[in-house]
Amino acid sequence: MNKIKINGYDLSLKDFMKVAREYVEVELDENAFEKIKSSRMLVEKYVNEEKIVYGITTGFGKFSDVFIEKEEAKKLQENLIMSHSCGVGNPLSEEEVRGVMLLRANALSKGYSGIRLEIIEFLIEMINKRVHPIIPEKGSLGASGDLAPLSHMVLVMLGKGEAIYKGNRLNGIEALKQAGLSPITLTSKEGLALINGTQVMTAIGGIVAYDALHLSLIADVVASLTVEALNGIVDAYDERIHIARGQIGQIEVAKRLRLLLKNSKMISHQGELRVQDAYTLRCIPQIHGASKDSINYIIEKIEIEMNAATDNPLIFPETEDVFSGGNFHGQPMALVFDFLAIALSEYANVSERRLERLVNPALNNGLPAFLVKDGGLNSGFMIVQYSAASLVSENKILAHPASVDSIPSSANQEDHVSMGTIGARKARDVLFNAQNVLGMELMAACQGIDLRNNKMLGIGTELLYNEVRKTTSVIEKDMVMYEEINTFVEFIKSSSILEEIEKYINK
Repeated sequence: MNKIKINGYDLSLKDFMKVAREYVEVELDENAFEKIKSSRMLVEKYVNEEKIVYGITTGFGKFSDVFIEKEEAKKLQENLIMSHSCGVGNPLSEEEVRGVMLLRANALSKGYSGIRLEIIEFLIEMINKRVHPIIPEKGSLGASGDLAPLSHMVLVMLGKGEAIYKGNRLNGIEALKQAGLSPITLTSKEGLALINGTQVMTAIGGIVAYDALHLSLIADVVASLTVEALNGIVDAYDERIHIARGQIGQIEVAKRLRLLLKNSKMISHQGELRVQDAYTLRCIPQIHGASKDSINYIIEKIEIEMNAATDNPLIFPETEDVFSGGNFHGQPMALVFDFLAIALSEYANVSERRLERLVNPALNNGLPAFLVKDGGLNSGFMIVQYSAASLVSENKILAHPASVDSIPSSANQEDHVSMGTIGARKARDVLFNAQNVLGMELMAACQGIDLRNNKMLGIGTELLYNEVRKTTSVIEKDMVMYEEINTFVEFIKSSSILEEIEKYINK
């Protein structure tokens, strides 16, 4: 597969995922070389002139008024990385770490950071040779960027810290050696340039947003199967209703439902079995559509940040200016990742309510209680709904915004921070819960369809149902349920059958 070229301006979320998840290699666009070199020359000029410039000839944060002699420049950068490596908790996943390294290299390639070309190329080599630093997931305030976690990334570049290489957890120097690399030495501005940015929160949140797009489609298919299991009324998805409101996501979801349910013999029309359905069936386009619109907005903001210069100070070699600003502040990402958690939590919220309708004999239009024969002897899907309710309740806690909190740091010099990395991690947890709840709904919907003797599904829903039933079957009596749940959750995460469904919808 062709390498992904980076220049700091046009990296897409799709290409980001190819590097992070599919291990596609990276190369630096030659058009970026000149600006990188020009900004580095300006840094060296100011160091030689002993001009007072934050982060180049001074300390950091509250120590910005402490002048650093040029003879101490290398020691300053090494001290910065070691002292800032304060992360705690579980390591980020391999794909998250690859995403972090890619985004940092991409930001540096814009040429505003004053870092040497060979340092960026070394970071790219680490990506391509699959040297993945151990980066603890906790410890970032999201301003001044992701200082602590990014420092753990740079430790390995210095031959310190720890990394995963070929499946083995090694100390940094050994990981580099086995990959055929030698540690680097940082000098003026370079340590700060490598760690002063929003790449950890953006990488984590970017992966979540990409998977959220996948979830937005599978959620529509699962909901459609539930509509069939409950003999739902399809008149509520009539195009005219949704055009009358004009919300794009709502219109698109309603269209999907109509296509998915086309030719189904298991749906009904208003007045046949009942006049109208409950909101969780009738309002699927409105609920799913709102989350779909939100995810599209969030991805737009993420792609801007993926190509942003987010360190401080920024170097403008054309005019020989160096400005100390605040592009490291994670607020633009903090807000959208909180929004992402809310959008994802709603998929789980409404899914659990549909699951409740499937298992509740007072609501499921003639299906047996808890979707099982010999109820009483068998509990069936009773505790499946309990588990889903637990995850939904947890999501309500996780959906509380991280961005509304701020704790001053660095002796109150950094007196407002974004907590954006916490927001990204929360969104990741909400996604996990939503995938599991939808897996449980899919499991129950297929059970309900079988209990009604599957009179004929829609063109689109049948694609997923048939795929599911290749490896699963109707549950006749109680069994170890978590194993079944895990199987169905894998269908929620898998992209293979969705590609076929998407082709059908878009043809």
